Amino acid sequence: MSKQLTKDTVISILTSGYKANDELSAMFKTHGISLPQFNVLRILRGRKGEAANLSTIQERMIHKMSNTTRLIDKLIEGGYVNRFVCEKNRRKIEIFITKKGLELLNTLDIQLETKEQFLLNNLNNKEKEELMRLLSKVQTSITSET
Repeated sequence: MSKQLTKDTVISILTSGYKANDELSAMFKTHGISLPQFNVLRILRGRKGEAANLSTIQERMIHKMSNTTRLIDKLIEGGYVNRFVCEKNRRKIEIFITKKGLELLNTLDIQLETKEQFLLNNLNNKEKEELMRLLSKVQTSITSET
């Protein structure tokens, strides 16, 4: 395989990722949250009322980061999540999404759908499926190397 083709492909993947990240981050910023904070809120919503702890949230994050505690603190300040000490195990911290957090996600869901369509508007469904298949192969390759 051509070394230049490989380099160009990696650059294209990175450029596309950064551009998509910038578009989404700008949208979330208008609501006072970051993309990682949005990710935390979606993880908590997916728990359907059940508590999550920091390690559960970190495992599910798209961006693996060490400052998850700081993300949670910012969401608490905004009233989007609550943190409680588990009554059965005082060392365990339980994190829940609030009604305000759910309302924000409902608002963002509509805007996100529009933004996602914008990001991929040049692809038909077959091309989107092919892109997903190829990116999945890349992710599998990366995962097997680490």
